[in-house]
Amino acid sequence: MNKLIVVTGGSKGIGRSIIERFMAAGFDAVACARKTDDLKRLETETTSKLKESKLYTFTADLAQPEQVKEFASFITSLNRSITVLVNNAGYFVPGSLADEPEGALEQMMDANLFSAYRLTRCLLPTLKQQGHGHIFNMCSVASIKAYANGGSYAVTKFALLGFSKCLREELKPWNIRVTAVMPGATLTASWQGTHLPEERFMKAEDVADMVYACWAVSERSVVEEILIRPMQGDI
Repeated sequence: MNKLIVVTGGSKGIGRSIIERFMAAGFDAVACARKTDDLKRLETETTSKLKESKLYTFTADLAQPEQVKEFASFITSLNRSITVLVNNAGYFVPGSLADEPEGALEQMMDANLFSAYRLTRCLLPTLKQQGHGHIFNMCSVASIKAYANGGSYAVTKFALLGFSKCLREELKPWNIRVTAVMPGATLTASWQGTHLPEERFMKAEDVADMVYACWAVSERSVVEEILIRPMQGDI
């Protein structure tokens, strides 16, 4: 039976590239996203190319605690070992801490931090019981570098990096690896409408390749953090 990867926010961008990279290597995948149409498009386009792998999809907004539980129940109902979990769901709203809309911090905390926290907690009994696994948390260069107009987004990504560090220490006795992924500007829908040249951005496929490479090292090793930036530096 194929190994299984779970990816949140998997219908577009980095999440989709990770799914395609792992499915190309013989994995089955579980993807969730907020929009059913995006998931249907992913399923049609991916399975037409990767016929040896199975893709399961589930519509959920992981900023909502009850929908996290529903997605976790869907995963466990498959009765499969989870080889890789990628907490990728989240979004970015630019603005300064002083001037951003009221509630921006709470909303991005729910989407960018608590989604990963809640889903991981739901799946930890399965991961611990099987005695192996690899969790990737999609952080950002904003997890280590404050920048103008980053506002609450940077706060949430700093917190996600802290969550990753704590989780890694806690899960060592169960041989579960935890990697924090910190990409710089990547050409995804988040940058739609930008006037910057395409060459200034990383490819989502490059991030996916790095995630796969970190998983592929022997279980005697863990890549704790991936920091990957555009060749010409941050935007």
